[in-house]
Amino acid sequence: MASIPLTDINSPLSADQARRVQQALADLDDAQRQWLSGYLAGLNAQAAESPVATQVPAASTMLTVLYGSQTGNAEGVAELAAERAGAKGFEVELLSMADCGKKRLKAAERLLVVVSTQGDGDPPDTALEFHELMMGRKAPKLEGLKFAVLGLGDASYEHFCQTGKEFDARLAELGGERIRARVDCDVDYEDTAERWIDEVLAVLEDDLAAPATQSASISGAVAPQQAGSQYSKKNPYLAEVLTVQPLNGRGSDKQTLHLELSLEDSGLEYLPGDAVGVVPQNDPAHIDELIETLKLDAESPLDEGRVLRDALLTDFEVTTLTRPFLQQWAEWSQAPELRRLLGEDARDELRDWLQGRQIIDVIEQFPVDGIDAAQFATALRKLPPRLYSIASSQLALPDEVHLTVAVVRYETHGRARNGVTTTYLADRVAPGDRVPIYIDHNKHFKLPDDDDAPLIMIGPGTGVAPFRAFLQEREERGASGDNWLFFGDRHFRSDFLYQAEWLKWRQQGLLNRLDVAFSRDQAEKVYVQDRLREQAETLYAWLEAGAYVYVCGDAERMAPDVHRALHDVIREQGGHGEAGADDYLRRLQQEGRYQRDVY
Repeated sequence: MASIPLTDINSPLSADQARRVQQALADLDDAQRQWLSGYLAGLNAQAAESPVATQVPAASTMLTVLYGSQTGNAEGVAELAAERAGAKGFEVELLSMADCGKKRLKAAERLLVVVSTQGDGDPPDTALEFHELMMGRKAPKLEGLKFAVLGLGDASYEHFCQTGKEFDARLAELGGERIRARVDCDVDYEDTAERWIDEVLAVLEDDLAAPATQSASISGAVAPQQAGSQYSKKNPYLAEVLTVQPLNGRGSDKQTLHLELSLEDSGLEYLPGDAVGVVPQNDPAHIDELIETLKLDAESPLDEGRVLRDALLTDFEVTTLTRPFLQQWAEWSQAPELRRLLGEDARDELRDWLQGRQIIDVIEQFPVDGIDAAQFATALRKLPPRLYSIASSQLALPDEVHLTVAVVRYETHGRARNGVTTTYLADRVAPGDRVPIYIDHNKHFKLPDDDDAPLIMIGPGTGVAPFRAFLQEREERGASGDNWLFFGDRHFRSDFLYQAEWLKWRQQGLLNRLDVAFSRDQAEKVYVQDRLREQAETLYAWLEAGAYVYVCGDAERMAPDVHRALHDVIREQGGHGEAGADDYLRRLQQEGRYQRDVY
């Protein structure tokens, strides 16, 4: 059979290539052609084995891990997700919502979102602008995007993980493909977050063309640091109590304590702005009352060799009410009133009903017969550590960490109530005892690197704690920047926390300005936000000179009131208008010059 001439029509070759191949073949005999056929087959096989030689474009391995974090928890989860994704062969971009605009979001192919919720369902400060973009008309279309969302929050709040819920719904509305149902994490989030990471990456691994032989790069991630201590949230350090000192004077209706704990030989390190996590124990008297109300045996066995009373003392949250607990109790009790309160039409009524009530109130009002110890334990969440802003500088006190603790005691619905951790520290801890602690690092509440930068610190009540640490640190560093403190509490004579230290620093010139507001020393209450307005002209001049603003304390009332006062000062003194003042504050946040540690 005559061979068909090779051309650019019947081959993938160009006309010139086809002509030259045809000429070369014409000069070969049968044996030479057979050898050439084998040679070409060998080249093809070698090319198939070599990823460099293949002409098939490799599948993209890009993965964006986006986080919005107030205290650093969401950022920590995002870093862990980025690390594990990189180990599986993804090329990871780790990105704060503060740095993510429309263009970068639209370019993402696969997106993991980790975001916390604060206050009354609000996004973290660093995520405010991104949240505004996503929820507004300028949000980009995201067809082809694969995404998954993890929310961090506290189930005792009405708007639990609200920001995560909003991002999850909006990403789907914009055309994204949800690869896993959203997961909402309560305060004990670590195990749930790790499972979410592993499950999401297992789904996304199908996108990879082949298993990676080494970790892909992670852009935007901080390289893991060598651990300086073996102690952590899961393995707390037993710190010796050195001092427990009352801070309030005679006649105060508050109890505030100054605690000093030893860190000697622990390897624990911290910076001003960080917090100490205290792993508490529940009140034994409350546990006994709870067991009696449930009609259970304190020695009832649970798993891992534990008995009920010991587990309730150290392992479970037994006071704070959460919606999951109420839903479980409603199922067991079948109480019509509780079921009605949990309905969508009774959300406002439920919010009011929950005020001042705890788990024992629900058990008494809606009794359940026949529940056993193991069942009850399944309805409880783990006892979370409580975080306290550090009130000392490790540069000034290398082997110590100091805390400022407001002891919580009150009465509601005919029953005395106690703060779990604060009364543990106040009533059952003395010098020489040991308290389990760990350091909770807060990357978003830190002193500026520039020691010449002025600081404006706003901290009523125990919110003043980190500013004691700030001034100790600046004193040790010999910082030249000016410092201005706004402090508030109830009464000058009894509630001026750390008064002697502030006045000493004021006299020495380290503390350049000190404005105080004692709300109940006059007929009309005065708060720190009122002092901000009184000092509007000077305050704005400091802002224009590059001052950093720090706010620490109550998230529900104080922080919004202070934010509004700052907004008004900027609007009035700078002539910016409402929108201009909003932009000014947003720019301060983006530059790290407006930082909040609120709770």
